[in-house]
Amino acid sequence: MELLLHIVLQSPPPGVYFGLQKGSGSKYETVQLQKSGSGDLHFELSITIRGDRIKDQTPRFGGPFAQGAYPDNFIYIDIGTYAGKEDIWSRRLKIPLVGITWDVVDQFTANPKLVLQTHVPGTAKDGSPTCATVKPFAGWSAL
Repeated sequence: MELLLHIVLQSPPPGVYFGLQKGSGSKYETVQLQKSGSGDLHFELSITIRGDRIKDQTPRFGGPFAQGAYPDNFIYIDIGTYAGKEDIWSRRLKIPLVGITWDVVDQFTANPKLVLQTHVPGTAKDGSPTCATVKPFAGWSAL
């Protein structure tokens, strides 16, 4: 089963390239590359649900966009040179997959048209692109 995710990167600093990381290690590509302007950026992807409800307290996530080891899976947004563009920024933004429970999976099974969405800040306190793990993380909500 797959879950559709929608990430809203809120008001990133203008003129910076952002994209979803597909794959991991040195064998990755940046997809949905976008240059920030004056508004929000939007990314859509799907992740695969894995795991065993009896053994795993929460679902395990797979697919080309799921990063990290269970139970701390996350999605990477590549920034600047990590997004394959010449830039002064070389960063990644980690968006946690926490809070996606077996109950959420059941909601998607009942209604496959649902989308999980999160909003994350695109600009750090110093005006640069937000990087590292999103804190505090608002979580995911069903649409």
